Amino acid sequence: MYTMHSPSPQRLAVLAFLRQRLAAGAPPSLAEIAQQFGFASRNAAHKHVQALLEAGLIEQLPNQKRGIRLPSGPDRDALMALPVLGRVAAGSPIGADIGLERQLWLDRRLFSLHPHYLLLVQGDSMIDDGIFDGDLVGVHRTAEARHGQTVVARIDGEITIKRFEHRRERIRLLPRNPAHAPIEVAADADFAIEGIFCGLVRQG
Repeated sequence: MYTMHSPSPQRLAVLAFLRQRLAAGAPPSLAEIAQQFGFASRNAAHKHVQALLEAGLIEQLPNQKRGIRLPSGPDRDALMALPVLGRVAAGSPIGADIGLERQLWLDRRLFSLHPHYLLLVQGDSMIDDGIFDGDLVGVHRTAEARHGQTVVARIDGEITIKRFEHRRERIRLLPRNPAHAPIEVAADADFAIEGIFCGLVRQG
């Protein structure tokens, strides 16, 4: 399984602001970054910029007040905007709360496949796979999955994230926490694969 931690939402917001200003040909100063985000001092802005530099998401020309630049190599197009679409149960399936809640700019290298959207995890049934309550999981939209993949599935109008087990004509959704029981998918259930898990963002 491929997972990485994303920079904090505030740091990603700073990065999005920098990209917007740089695209307009007006690289901001630390004072302007601090003013934009309500930081008490330029030191706070400097910490965010330094962290983005260390992550390779921006570059800094030496000895220049407005020397921030986008990377010239493959990292230049590393960011993508992803919608957060409601919740997914890591436990008993819950009613899907699908609807655009917000949008996040994230590094595409956080994901093993291209994600189409994010869902907020609710529950602890997948903790042995490193998926925890409050995580944002990336979902690659597809109606097909292989045995053993972690999927987002819809069962009778409710949605959950589990390991997919398909043996002969039998389908089960397996938790990764011994405190939870597998979900047996009945032959007459309204069942569909919504997508494949492809990485996560841990908030906070």
